[in-house]
Amino acid sequence: LDNTVTTYIKQLKLQDESLLTDNQPTESPLNEVDSHWDAVHNERRSLLENVCKNTSLRNLAHTSLTKFVLDRIFVCDKYKILFCQTPKVGNTQWKKVLIVLNGEFKSIEDIPEALVHNHEKNGLYRLSSYSAPDVKKRLNAYFKFLIVRDPFERLISAFKDKFLKNPRFEPWYKYKIAPAIIQKYRRNRTETKGLQFDDFIRYLGDPNHKWLDVKIGESIIHWATYVELCAPCEIKYDVIGHHETLEKDAPYIIKRAGINNLVSYPQIPPGITAYNRTKIEQYFAGISKRDIKRLAARFQGDFKLFDYAEPDFLLN
Repeated sequence: LDNTVTTYIKQLKLQDESLLTDNQPTESPLNEVDSHWDAVHNERRSLLENVCKNTSLRNLAHTSLTKFVLDRIFVCDKYKILFCQTPKVGNTQWKKVLIVLNGEFKSIEDIPEALVHNHEKNGLYRLSSYSAPDVKKRLNAYFKFLIVRDPFERLISAFKDKFLKNPRFEPWYKYKIAPAIIQKYRRNRTETKGLQFDDFIRYLGDPNHKWLDVKIGESIIHWATYVELCAPCEIKYDVIGHHETLEKDAPYIIKRAGINNLVSYPQIPPGITAYNRTKIEQYFAGISKRDIKRLAARFQGDFKLFDYAEPDFLLN
């Protein structure tokens, strides 16, 4: 497979035939599509394409189509869908949607939670498992989407989920990854607590972070940039959803993919997707301006590509 996709991918045409099943779900308010949402998504794609052409941001906006990227993209051959996984942006629910489409379960509610993230048993294929010609064919013909959220808020979510709460009982975050970050990036060597947010931010903002990424391995997906994960300038995604507008983006994606008669996106708890500036201010209150600037520089591509305002309020 070439390192970059040089040909823009043809946009998948909406299927004329309706996809019906015996157990067709009832439409809920969440699954009603906003009639103006086409314009919103056209604007998002147009902005992304313009940023991709900006030569001054090339190193921040472009990446090669490596196995690391292809590993992030889940495939539903039955309905010709590709979904790029961006951890800490509600990926679990989209995996459930794909599992239902594969026919293993009739509804999202029937799927055991432990199965969703068991990639050996959930039946979800990754694009990296296909031959180079088959990868290219799917990138050219399938409906492709990803979901993003404010980059700094996503990092807070990753820190809380993996180093504070760790609900999936993944001990390597506490006993392997956290000590490696502390050893390199902790300033106060008399501090005996576990990984602190400022340790985490110094690691992420270090221009030479790659050596530790290699040591950590696959787990870096939880804080890698969207550029590193999904190659949005190399792959022409049909829809870019935003976590902050998921109530409208989810039904839009499902309808654009032609699966609105087959599956419904799970109900979203009120307020859970809203941008929370106060939370960002609280977490970054003890972080030096130097470290904030370095972090913002690393994630500048994500801010620009997906139209998120850079957190200048943290530097005032």
